[in-house]
Amino acid sequence: MNLHDWIDELCDVLDVEVEVDEALVLDLARISSHQVTKVAAPITTFLLGYAAGASDADEVTVEQLAARATLLAESWERPAGAPDPEEVAVEVEVPDDSMVDHSADTLEDA
Repeated sequence: MNLHDWIDELCDVLDVEVEVDEALVLDLARISSHQVTKVAAPITTFLLGYAAGASDADEVTVEQLAARATLLAESWERPAGAPDPEEVAVEVEVPDDSMVDHSADTLEDA
């Protein structure tokens, strides 16, 4: 199955009839992912679709909305000195096994 087949099937399942400019949506997702954060991509494209649907936008209006979102993403700057959230490693301290109380790990016969 290719992307076009997926879009056709998804439109059927969602009961919508819409032409999708895949390149436009994928470009917006890529830019928002790189300029803002990876998780911005699906949210940004969802909001583009929501805005387009809410305003019953035609193809030209969708392109204008996408251009506005793209400009925002391209100009997005993290606060000075803030690390890229994708590069921050989360460290979890694991207690030394000798200090863990394992008495509740087994059931005693009554």
